[in-house]
Amino acid sequence: MKGHRNFLSSKLAYVAAYLRTHRIATGVTLSIVVGLGGGLGAVVFRWFIKTFHQLLFGGIGDALGFLGQYYVILVPAVGGVMVGCIIYFTRTGETKGHGVPEVMEAVWRDGGRIRARVAAVKVLASSICLGSGGSAGREGPIVQIGSSIGSTVAQRFRLPEDWVKTLVACGAAAGISATFNAPIGGIFFALEVILRRVLSPRLGFVVVSSVVAALVAHAFLGDFRTFSVPMEYTLNSYSELPLYILLGLLCALVATLFIRSLYKVEDGFNALKFPEYLKPALGGIAVGFIGFYNPYLFGVGYGGVDQVLLGNIGLSALVALLFLKILATSFTLGSGGSGGIFAPSLFMGAMVGGLFGKAAGVFLPGTVGPSGAYALVGMAAVFAGAAGAPLTSFLILFEMTRDYAIILPLLLAVVTSTLLARQLNHENIYTLKLARRGINTQRPEEAAFLTGVTVGEVMSRDFPTVSPQMSITDLMDKLNRTGHHGFPVVDENGELYGFVALADVENRIASGTKGITVADIATRNLVVTYPDESLSEVVEHLGMGSAEVGHIPVVSREDPGRLLGILRRHDIIKGYVKSVARVHEGEM
Repeated sequence: MKGHRNFLSSKLAYVAAYLRTHRIATGVTLSIVVGLGGGLGAVVFRWFIKTFHQLLFGGIGDALGFLGQYYVILVPAVGGVMVGCIIYFTRTGETKGHGVPEVMEAVWRDGGRIRARVAAVKVLASSICLGSGGSAGREGPIVQIGSSIGSTVAQRFRLPEDWVKTLVACGAAAGISATFNAPIGGIFFALEVILRRVLSPRLGFVVVSSVVAALVAHAFLGDFRTFSVPMEYTLNSYSELPLYILLGLLCALVATLFIRSLYKVEDGFNALKFPEYLKPALGGIAVGFIGFYNPYLFGVGYGGVDQVLLGNIGLSALVALLFLKILATSFTLGSGGSGGIFAPSLFMGAMVGGLFGKAAGVFLPGTVGPSGAYALVGMAAVFAGAAGAPLTSFLILFEMTRDYAIILPLLLAVVTSTLLARQLNHENIYTLKLARRGINTQRPEEAAFLTGVTVGEVMSRDFPTVSPQMSITDLMDKLNRTGHHGFPVVDENGELYGFVALADVENRIASGTKGITVADIATRNLVVTYPDESLSEVVEHLGMGSAEVGHIPVVSREDPGRLLGILRRHDIIKGYVKSVARVHEGEM
């Protein structure tokens, strides 16, 4: 037995050494592993949702049979208690809510590092929330589950930050691909939403994970489509196009209402003086009363979407279902429940699209197509407006419905909704959560590209300094001799006193230089940085791109008075070159 273990250990060591020295082989191998994990995670997640739905609605229905049909009001509350306790006592606060912002935060602030336990807790909490009737979707949880798997794999192999983020994106793509049978949509979700850039030097690895996850899902679940489109919807005539533009505008307004409602309710629950682990139960009671009106408001609500596509829901019911779904989802997620916003967005889009299509049919009989066509377009348009992800929206919808005949109206509505929603909201439903935590995902691509390079790697360490007692005449001479445009000012104790720039000298020359020292003109209120800070943070927060700030003192966090070096624009350029080299070399 001991010899067998030694043989196995030696083989594993050989494989690990091979992976570290062959970056393409490493990328493909690990993306396959993450794809398998994400695909299996999606299958297990769907099974858990179904199981908890049967246990909670069936078991509680039997136990509370004396309440008749009213027992359904209590089921989401029971699920809320379970979810709240799981999240609170496992100390995994990042698993509550819709999950995608937490993955984005890990990518933007923590180098893609996600705790391994997140996947297990998210599966359990989200499946209970959805199984008990919580109004949310599967996309947020499965993205967080897949990303956690990818991050864990990268951390186990001790890969650099760039590769950790790549495998996080691979996990997100795998989760979406397997859950919705949408491999192309999964790829673009990972790029457009998680990484926030469609072009990536490691796109191929994301594609591999997405394809592998889709194959896993097909093996267990079959080749399915999420929605049953009753017919092939087409554009009746070009005169319908303005109607689809109007629908896009209306969808942007619905998306905006959804975003503001969700965070308003979340703020209300955050301010509520009540045990954290019981707050989801309060949200569950509200969802129970809302769902009692119509069972389509429970869970993902895809049955209601199918009915709208068939044109089987009337005008007044469509209006009620639209606004009640916004409330139900806001209470589910705002109270601390666990689930995504994709399915609710599709539900709302179907309702507003069906409503618009029926109304257009009344006022323009014979001109417009069936209301189901408008419902189909509305689904993608509301999600695009809420998530700010137009490419992902129509690609996922294509794959979920397999209806490619209505592409022109779909593109028009999605783009219109996205553009108006961006005007109405500075952030989308995902990035707003990060913005409220002080994380800016709107920074330029160049800044995001510098995330993996620290100030300490590129700063100028042996930069000349001057003393506060130096005369302005000697300062001018030193500026001319060195060609520098400024110097840090360090006192006799070696402490950082300030910074003096050529502009300070020029401003003082007009009034004379006699008896003037560096201390008289130096800037004392300094903007500083630290050696462990990333260059992206410096570019974002400290304004290195501006003409006013050309030198930033680098100081120790433990002793802010101790000067370690200077960061210049030239150093930022060096950092950019270093980052480019890392991407192309694929450091391991």
